[in-house]
Order: sequence, then structure tokens, then C-alpha cells
Amino acid sequence: MSVRCRKELFDQMRGEDLEICCISTGVKIADPCPESRAKHIEALKNYIDLAADIGCTRIRTFGGQRSRDREWPSIIDYVVDGYAQVIKQAQERNVIVLMETHDDWSCSAPVRAVVERLESPNLKILWDFMHTQRMLELPYESYQILGPHVNHLHAHDGTFIDGSINVGYLGEGDIDHETPIGLLINDDFSGFISVEVINKPDSIHDPDSVLRQYSEELNKIIQAFC
Repeated sequence: MSVRCRKELFDQMRGEDLEICCISTGVKIADPCPESRAKHIEALKNYIDLAADIGCTRIRTFGGQRSRDREWPSIIDYVVDGYAQVIKQAQERNVIVLMETHDDWSCSAPVRAVVERLESPNLKILWDFMHTQRMLELPYESYQILGPHVNHLHAHDGTFIDGSINVGYLGEGDIDHETPIGLLINDDFSGFISVEVINKPDSIHDPDSVLRQYSEELNKIIQAFC
């Protein structure tokens, strides 16, 4: 995106009093291959500049698949080193880099370990509580670990069928949304909740109806705690 296009987008969003809540990247900082990881880090630097130029204050990143021949303390060191290479730029450009509870990092403790080791206000956690619950963490258990570092949320419901999870409308699945949202509200959370529903090509759930249904149901949950 050119400098001119970035400025036009920035002006358009501000003119409509809208905010881009997050840029969702595919960056994977735990990539075991040093050459591939270096490319992810370079891409993240470019995303930081993009986010700052269009007025977005958050960037989503993944840990991604970790090395299988190293223990967790060594992997944490490796990931902290990766984020350390971009954190000064993020601070200078007023962008928060988010590490999502996802893939090999769906359990809460390793994600918190990375964030607390780096000790920067510009590295926070994106809590996707479907994934922490897939790991059999109860929401209040996850929140005890992640709570102070959570800056963004992903909401999507799903049902466990035949060893996999089928994502669908909020309230029809097995994922507890009320507890984590209630915990965050009681702790004065002021970030965004992003609806993330990945439908199969032949799904009967079209994007507009999914967004509408999630908006209505999430507002009901939020209002119950306000």
C-alpha cells in the first residue's frame, strides 16, 4: 500500500469516526527455521509501519509451530528474542504487538511467559478463548494467568464433533463466552472483541448473518454484566 493510499485510508476512517481495531497477520515468531523466522520478523516490521500509518494500534501475531526437539524454557527464550527485535520500533510507532493464544501456543502459560519476560507495554496478549478451552483450561483459570496482559479478544463458538470443532453461531456451541467476558468487564477491560468465524465454502452461515448474530448475542452478554 502506497503512502498516499495509507493517508487516504487514515483520513477516511477518522472522517467516519471509525477505528481499525487490529491488523491480523500470519507472522509466526516461533518458526524453528532461523531463515524463515527472519522473514517473519522483517514482515512484522513492515506491518508495524503499516499499522501506524493507517491509525491502527494493534497487530496480531502467532507463535506458530514450535521446535519439537527443545524444551519450553529454550523455546520461550527464542520467541522473546524474536519479539525483542521489533519492540523498539513498536514503541516508537505506538503500536501494540499481540501474541495470540493459538496453535502450539493455545495454552496460557507459555504465552504469558513470553510477555512477562520481555516486559514491554507494547507486547500484549490476544486471548482467543476458544483455543484455551480446547486445551481444557477453564476460563477463570486462563484469566488468572493471562488477565493483566490481555489487550484484544477473538470470539467464535463451536461444537466438538468426531474429534474436531465445527464453528457456528454464538450460543449454539460448547465454548463459554459469558465467563471470560464477565471477568474482563469486572476488570475494566476496554479493548475490542473481534468476531472470527471461519466457515467452510459450502456453509449456510453467510458473513452478514454471522456478524449480526454475534453482535446481538455479545451485546446481550455485555449488558448482563453492566
